[in-house]
Amino acid sequence: MISTLGPVVESAFALEQFGRQGNATFHLWRKGVREQLGTRVAEIEQLADRYSADELLPLLRLHSGASPEAGGDERARQRVQTTLFEFCQVAVLPHWRQMRGHMASVRDAYGRIGIANGMHALLDNLHPKLNWKPPVLEVAGEPDRDVYLNGRGLVLSPSLFMAGKACMVLDNVQELGVPVLVFSVPVDSATESEFWCHRGGGEQALSALVGHTRAAALQTLSESCTTGELSQRLNISLAGASKHATVLRKAGLVTTARKRNTALHSLTPLGVALLRQRPSARTS
Repeated sequence: MISTLGPVVESAFALEQFGRQGNATFHLWRKGVREQLGTRVAEIEQLADRYSADELLPLLRLHSGASPEAGGDERARQRVQTTLFEFCQVAVLPHWRQMRGHMASVRDAYGRIGIANGMHALLDNLHPKLNWKPPVLEVAGEPDRDVYLNGRGLVLSPSLFMAGKACMVLDNVQELGVPVLVFSVPVDSATESEFWCHRGGGEQALSALVGHTRAAALQTLSESCTTGELSQRLNISLAGASKHATVLRKAGLVTTARKRNTALHSLTPLGVALLRQRPSARTS
């Protein structure tokens, strides 16, 4: 089990909640996001109307075997990427610390169920629409589709924005090498208030200080990851991810541990402190 596939993937799910058919639980969130987007609302609405999450993810090249084309036009695909990333900056990243912490708690809770009662109990408790009938995990109310693991295993990951849908199976996502079952986590009224009433002023100040992409990289590195994982989560090139990690490391915000050809990046105490900072006074 993992706690999340990252803010960009979660943004693809969030886009569906931003549209006209979005779940009522996200009313406060939608209102806040619309205010922040301003004149860009129409562009985001068009993207939400045109693509579902499972159609968006291949366009982001998050699936290694999927077609990278958007309507046969590479520039159109790049526009989709740019628009979704701008949406991510406003809709998900300001709340990411709370979201990530909540999903980590969900992962840990289900992990304890699996340890105490076995995998059958874990799979039976993931979602009311999921039913474990060994050796098959059935999903009620979804279109017929068979996914064969063929011994590859299965990664489980929660999602806060997949409301109204039990789960989604993603193949070859983020170079994990095995299918990922993303399952929906309900958002109750207390969680709704905690998440969506948080304005994220510190994140906006952070973006102004280091730039949007590096602010997103710093947020992502609050969970240590490799250069490749950073590239996948931010939907940027490997060279771009390496460059951002290098700049953050030279600024003393990130430390890098190398093992053979792999570089694992983690926040330094200064990086953690910067993420937690909030604007406390006006400056001239």
